[in-house]
Amino acid sequence: MKKTIFTVAAVCLLALSGISANELKTTNTEADITIVSPDDLSAFCKAVMQGDVDTVKKFIELGEDVNQKSLGKAPIHYAARYNKAEVLKVLIENGADLKKRCDGGMTAMKYAKLSHATEAIAVLEDAMKK
Repeated sequence: MKKTIFTVAAVCLLALSGISANELKTTNTEADITIVSPDDLSAFCKAVMQGDVDTVKKFIELGEDVNQKSLGKAPIHYAARYNKAEVLKVLIENGADLKKRCDGGMTAMKYAKLSHATEAIAVLEDAMKK
């Protein structure tokens, strides 16, 4: 009796959702899914995300490229996204490209606006005026 009730309930749910037995075919689709470990993020970008101004300055002194992408984003994107205004100023002073786009096509300003990073927006707007 329980099997019958379960079967009837399943058929009713399928009928209500508009799925028929003909539509329940399996398809062989391939998806490119890349799982990225946080360890793959460069140490420079980690320092930017954490707002560690001293470490960011040290990396730059040691020759770190302020426009080098890590996981598809430049350091300026991380600073804007996480509202690290002081780090953003250091990056800009050292030649960070304000118009550089991430692999997804977004600029630092777009990241700042999406994140409601008001301090970062102010720094970026000020830098664009110069």
